[in-house]
Amino acid sequence: MIRLVLVLLLACAPAARAAGFQQLMAPDPGRPAIEIGVWYPSADAVSGQPIELFQQAVARDGRIAAGRHPMVVISHGQGGSFGGHYDTALALAAAGYVVVALTHTGDNWRDQSGVLNIMDRPRQISRVIDYMLAAWPGRDSIDAGRIGLFGFSAGGFTALASAGGIADLAKSTPYCAAHPAQFTCKLIESHGGGIAAPAPVSVRDARIKAIVVAAPAAAFAFMPDGLRGVTVPVQLWRADADQILPAPDYADAVRAALPAPPDFQTVPNAGHFDFLAPCNDALARAVPAICQDLPGFDRAAFHQRLNAAVVAFFNQTLK
Repeated sequence: MIRLVLVLLLACAPAARAAGFQQLMAPDPGRPAIEIGVWYPSADAVSGQPIELFQQAVARDGRIAAGRHPMVVISHGQGGSFGGHYDTALALAAAGYVVVALTHTGDNWRDQSGVLNIMDRPRQISRVIDYMLAAWPGRDSIDAGRIGLFGFSAGGFTALASAGGIADLAKSTPYCAAHPAQFTCKLIESHGGGIAAPAPVSVRDARIKAIVVAAPAAAFAFMPDGLRGVTVPVQLWRADADQILPAPDYADAVRAALPAPPDFQTVPNAGHFDFLAPCNDALARAVPAICQDLPGFDRAAFHQRLNAAVVAFFNQTLK
C-alpha cells in the first residue's frame, strides 16, 4: 500500500523544469539602474554558464515555458549581490516560478555608499517589480496576483518592511548605546555613525502576498509594535549559532512581534552565512569569512532542506 501511494504521488507531482536565465538592468528613474538576475522555467537545453563566481546549469536567454507563473523576488544581505542565493532561485525556477534577484544599489559587494540607507531597499524592490510586470520581455508570463519575496539578513528587514512593517530607525541610537558590540552597531559606527532615519511610515507593496525571512537584520527598528501591519503569510528562519545577528534580538523578536504565528524554522549549528549558497573554491578564496561553517555542519545538505521548504511555502501561499 505504501509503495502504491508513493507511485501515485510521484505520478501526480509536477515535473521539474530546466531554468532559463537573464542578467539585466532594471530602470530606476532618477537613479542608477538596478542590476538583476532572472531565473525562470524553460524547456530549452541548459549548459554550464559562469554567473558571478559560480557555474550554473541554465539556458541563458532561453525561452520561458508556456503558462502564467508566480514570481518571487530575492533581496540579499548587506554587501551581497543578486547571485548570493542562486541555488534557491534555481529550485524555485524548477518548480515553475519566475525569480528575480536584485543587487541593491549602494549596498553590495562593489559599493557600500548607501549601506546605512536601508529604507531605500524596499523602494528598490518595488521598482524591480514594476519593471518585471511592465517591461520585462517575459512579462505576459507572470501572474501579477502571485508575488512573493525572499529576504536574507538586511534583505530580511527589507522583506518585512515591504510587507507592511513600519520601522523607526531612530531606535538605533539607544539600541547601539546598549549593545555597542552588535554587528549592526559596529557597521553604523564604521560608516560614520549616521544611519538614515526617515520618518517611520509604511512602505508596504500590496503586490507582495507572502514572504520568507531568513536571519532578519535591524529587528529592533520594528519593536515593539511595528510589525502589526505584516498580515501576509511569513516563513521565518533562525540560525541557532548565528554570531552576527544572535538570539534573541532578531529572528526571535520578529517571531514574537508578528500579528500571526509564522512558519518558524530553526537550524541547529548553523551560522549566519549558512543561508547563502554553498561555497565553491573561488568564493572561499575571495570571501573566506562567509564560507567557514561550524564543525559538523553540512551547508549543502541544509540547502536541500531550505530550498524544499521555501518552495513548499510559496506553493501553499501563492496558490
